[in-house]
Amino acid sequence: MAIIPEDHPLADREKFPVTALCGEPFMLLEKGAKAEISEIFERYHLTPNVHFTTWDDYAIMSMVESGLGISILPQLILKRVPYRIVAKELDVPAYRNIGLAFKSKKTASIAVRRFFDYLQYR
Repeated sequence: MAIIPEDHPLADREKFPVTALCGEPFMLLEKGAKAEISEIFERYHLTPNVHFTTWDDYAIMSMVESGLGISILPQLILKRVPYRIVAKELDVPAYRNIGLAFKSKKTASIAVRRFFDYLQYR
């Protein structure tokens, strides 16, 4: 998801244009998601104007809220955040697969089995 300040000129758009990510300062998340974010830029031959790199999602949200730039963060981290920011889906496909591994469904705890069943029906 593109993360922008509430007063951003594109905040009212349904989807955020991926090309707009390069038009202003970009806050880069540099943990496991770095490769995924870089892949988006490489796929569309874009070069972001990286002004800050961090491993902390909340630091990025705080900087975006303060108007220091924009970013991309995983949708999962953006549930119930206290920051005055807007999260917009990109106008190009951008997602990641999350896997679940366990030794055996038979020996898994009840909680793990229920979680697995829940995931199968989503």
